[in-house]
Amino acid sequence: MSMTRRRRGQIGEAAAAALLEGEGYRILERNYRCPLGEIDIIAAQDKEIVFIEVRTRSSRTFGTPQESVDGRKRMRLRRLAAYYLGSRGLAGWSCRFDVVAVWLDRQERVSGMEIIKGAF
Repeated sequence: MSMTRRRRGQIGEAAAAALLEGEGYRILERNYRCPLGEIDIIAAQDKEIVFIEVRTRSSRTFGTPQESVDGRKRMRLRRLAAYYLGSRGLAGWSCRFDVVAVWLDRQERVSGMEIIKGAF
């Protein structure tokens, strides 16, 4: 991954975490890693565990941020969520998957964000 792409991702994730906290989410984990991969943000809101994928874009050339969460990515996130819930003894808890779309301008400043609740 290029440094520019990594930097954009870090900017997007930091902005998304701040937005989520402002919307009443309680951040439990950021960049949770396990043998199956990584989840950007895990939070709690209204007695639900929320698994959040953050997608950051600086142009619409390849579509919207949320459109980049394809079927393969959704399947991976479901497996990661099951692993997380099982490893924490939370298997019976209600959960959902949200996507935070982050737009950056040419100076890599956040120009817009959207939370897509229950994205899949």
